[in-house]
Amino acid sequence: MDFKKKAIEIIEGVEHPAIKHSLYDLGVIKSYEINENNVKIVMAFPALNIPILDMLIQSVQQPLEAITAKLNIEKVVMTQEEMQKFLAMEQSAWKGRN
Repeated sequence: MDFKKKAIEIIEGVEHPAIKHSLYDLGVIKSYEINENNVKIVMAFPALNIPILDMLIQSVQQPLEAITAKLNIEKVVMTQEEMQKFLAMEQSAWKGRN
């Protein structure tokens, strides 16, 4: 598998630890660009002081670095619209539910 396909598979496939959705589907990974082995990702969070911020970043960073990606991650705060989508998906897919 070529680098770009593998990188996309990782970026779009990393699941949130507490929600049954990928970070990409949740809008946490807002956008990404891949140019050779340079990967730029914009990650959007409800706030930049959330307790699992570093863990979420590392869940994407580690598998990408394992395939020799040169990574640039930009952290931004979700817009109101992005936040509403995230919260609706979180509520319907929280892993702690029975």
